[in-house]
Amino acid sequence: MPIDPSVAIGAQTANTTFSWTESDVLLYHLGIGAGSRPGDNLSADALRYTLDGPGLQVLPSFGVVAPTFHATEPPPLDLPGCDINLAQVVHGAQEISLSGPIPTAGTARLTTTITDIWDKGKAAVIWQEGVATAEDSGEELWRVRSSIFVKGEGGFGGDRGSATPVVVPERAADFETSYDVTPQQALLYRLCGDRNPLHADPDFAKGAGFPAPILHGLCSYGIALRELTDGLLGGDATAVGGFTARFAGVVFPGETIRVSGWREDGRIIGSAVIAGGERDGSPVLADCVVSLA
Repeated sequence: MPIDPSVAIGAQTANTTFSWTESDVLLYHLGIGAGSRPGDNLSADALRYTLDGPGLQVLPSFGVVAPTFHATEPPPLDLPGCDINLAQVVHGAQEISLSGPIPTAGTARLTTTITDIWDKGKAAVIWQEGVATAEDSGEELWRVRSSIFVKGEGGFGGDRGSATPVVVPERAADFETSYDVTPQQALLYRLCGDRNPLHADPDFAKGAGFPAPILHGLCSYGIALRELTDGLLGGDATAVGGFTARFAGVVFPGETIRVSGWREDGRIIGSAVIAGGERDGSPVLADCVVSLA
């Protein structure tokens, strides 16, 4: 049986200590496009992401990748009770919630467990939750929750799961912008610890059913959060308390992402779609919510 929920659910998948530096933060911000617009590289807003020193801030989405930032191998899939391979897997959803601003450098411990496995018939959805705590004090720094969608591994008679979609307001967005994904963006972003060949190797991508390598979902996730933070929170990353999104479609390097945001009920609801070309309007991220600190 490729997936055995009785073994997997509740199993610990990570218990590791990791460290990060200002250089890691700077590379991450560059990987999600900070300062890439003409003239932006010298603006005060962009320099809060791209210049080391006392003015440097950390976009909260960095916490998702910080534990594996220095990985140089494709992500392992040795999950207890789950016999799956990388070509079957796409990222399903991601959320992070913060206890406070992420320091520009530090050391923490991450503990991660499998919390749920949903049976979608032709696929399975595996949920994991991780808690990062400061190494010295044990204080919780942030918490992450994510799912992976495993093609071809459903039908084992498990719970189908449930989800409540985030409804986008039926009015004009309070903020809208477009971001041009650079042709080499996936190659740059993979230096942030995700060496999955799906994002770089054309032959691997074709074997996984894509015509070409696709952008990392977490890169789109970071781009959207950065744009919403800049557009609706004055570029203040410390105003973000958390970010949730579901990966609704793919992005190919060279395409343009249109990011929209609405202030609603003390939070920001966002969306991200492809802008222009044959895939205009194709979804990228859905169920996007920025919670405020």
